[in-house]
Amino acid sequence: MNRRQFLIQSSLFSASSLITIGTHCWTVPVIAARNPNPQRLIVVFLRGAIDGLSVVVPYQEPTYYTDRPTIAIPKPGQPNGALDLDGKFGLHPALAPLLPLWQQKSLAFVHACGSNDETRSHFDAQDYLESGTPGVKNTKDGWMNRLLGVLSDKNPIQSVSVGATTPRILLGKRAVANLASGRNAGSRQQIDKPQIASAFDRMYGNNDALSQTYREARVARTELLKDLEAEMKMANNGAILPNGFPDDAQRLARLMARDPRIQVSFLAVGGWDTHINQGAAQGQLARNLEQLGKGLIALQTGLGAAYQNTTIVVMSEFGRTVKENGNRGTDHGHGNVMWLLGGGIRGGTVYGKWTGLEPAQRYQGRDLAVTTDFRDVLGTVLNRKLAVDASKLPQIFPKYTGQILNFA
Repeated sequence: MNRRQFLIQSSLFSASSLITIGTHCWTVPVIAARNPNPQRLIVVFLRGAIDGLSVVVPYQEPTYYTDRPTIAIPKPGQPNGALDLDGKFGLHPALAPLLPLWQQKSLAFVHACGSNDETRSHFDAQDYLESGTPGVKNTKDGWMNRLLGVLSDKNPIQSVSVGATTPRILLGKRAVANLASGRNAGSRQQIDKPQIASAFDRMYGNNDALSQTYREARVARTELLKDLEAEMKMANNGAILPNGFPDDAQRLARLMARDPRIQVSFLAVGGWDTHINQGAAQGQLARNLEQLGKGLIALQTGLGAAYQNTTIVVMSEFGRTVKENGNRGTDHGHGNVMWLLGGGIRGGTVYGKWTGLEPAQRYQGRDLAVTTDFRDVLGTVLNRKLAVDASKLPQIFPKYTGQILNFA
C-alpha cells in the first residue's frame, strides 16, 4: 500500500484533497471561531430519486388518483390520508413529526423543482446536481466545495461530510473533513496510533504541497475525534451509536452545536428508487420516510439554539413518473420537490409554479414538469442565509444566471 492510499483509507485525505495536490494547497492553523453564531448549511441528498408526489401530495389533482390506483396517498380526512398543508397540497402521513415545523413556519417546500437536463440516469442526474452544472460532464469540482472557496473562512473543519468517502458535491480545492457513518464514526484507525502518527509527521514535515495537505487533514481529524469522544461519553455512557440516518443526523447536529467552526455539512440517504411495491400511506416508501423524518427532527433538536442559524436543504436527483407502473411502483421522472428547514425560512408555504398533472401539462407527457431550477433555490439560500453576494453566485454555479426567490 502506498502512502497516498494509506492516507485515503485512514480518512485523513478526502478525495478532494488529493485532486488538488499542487499549487492550490495551503496550511490551515487551528483558530477559534470569530463568529460564535455563524449561519450554517446542511444538505441532505436523497439518492435514488424520491417520489415527490407522495411526499407533498397534490390531492386536488384528479389525475393523481386515476393514474395511481394503488399508490396514491388518500386525501386529508380519509383513513391514512395526507396531512393538509394549504388546501391544495398535503404531507405524507409518515412525516407527521415534521408538521409542527410547518406550523411554526420553519419548514417549506418548493414543488415542481429540479434540473433542466432531461437525463433519467441516476448517475448523471446526481452528478449534475452535485457539480451544479447540468449537462456538463467535465466539471471537476462540486458546488459545495466552490462555496467554501467563496466563504473563505479557512479553518480545519469548516466543512464536514458524513460517509466513508468525500461525495461529488464536495470535491475540489478545499479540504473536507469526513465523519464516518454509523458504528465506525468514532473508531480509532491506524493513523491515530502514536507511533504511526509520529512516523507520518516526520515523513510529511516539509513544505511541499503533499506535506501541507497532510498536516491540514491531520488537524481536521484530531478536532473531529475530540468532539466525537465528548459526544460518545455523553450519549449512552460512551457506547458507539447504532447505524441509521437518525443517529448520523443526531451525531452531526450535536457536533455542529458544539463547534461553530463547522459551517457546511452534507449527508446522503439512499433507498428511494421505488420501481416495485412503492406503497402508499404504508409500505416501503412510508417506512423510509418515517426514518427520514426522524433524522430531520434529530437535526433540529440536536442543533439546539444553532437551528435558528441553520438552513437544511433536502434534495434528490429527479422525481418519478406521475403514472404508477405495472409493478405498483414508479419509474424515473423529472420534476420533484425540494425541502427547506431552519431559522429564517419563510415556512408554511409550498413554493414554485404548479402547472398541473394533466397529460398535456406534463414533461414529455409523463412527468411533473420542472418550473423552478434547483440552482434558484440553492442560490437563494446562499445569498439570503450565508450572505454570499449575488455577484459571486456564478463562481458557485458557473454560466447560470438565476433569480433570488422569496422563501428566505
